[in-house]
Amino acid sequence: MKTWRSKPLGDGMWAPIAAAQIEEVFRSTFATAGKPAEMAIFTRHEEGSLHCEVIAYFSPVAEDAAKEVDARPCERPARDGLSLLAGDENCWSALFPECEA
Repeated sequence: MKTWRSKPLGDGMWAPIAAAQIEEVFRSTFATAGKPAEMAIFTRHEEGSLHCEVIAYFSPVAEDAAKEVDARPCERPARDGLSLLAGDENCWSALFPECEA
C-alpha cells in the first residue's frame, strides 16, 4: 500500500470548490482511521497545457478518500511546492522524512 494518487482540481479559480469537496470526503475517512500522521492530502499549483492547474496528491494511507473522488495512481510527489490540504501537521515528517533536517 505505497501508491500515491492524484486528482486535477482545475485552475486556481475553480480549484477551491473541488478542494472543499475533497476535504469533506477526507474528514470522515480520517476520523474513522484514527487520524494517522501518514494520512494526508497535499496540493500544488503546476503548469498545465494552457493555465496553471492545481493538483491534489493523496498519500497511500488516504487511498479510500482518493478512490472516492476518482484520483488516479501516480508517483510520490516531490515535497517542493506542496501545501497541506487535509491531515495532521505531523504528516510532513512521516511522509517526507528525507527532507527533515
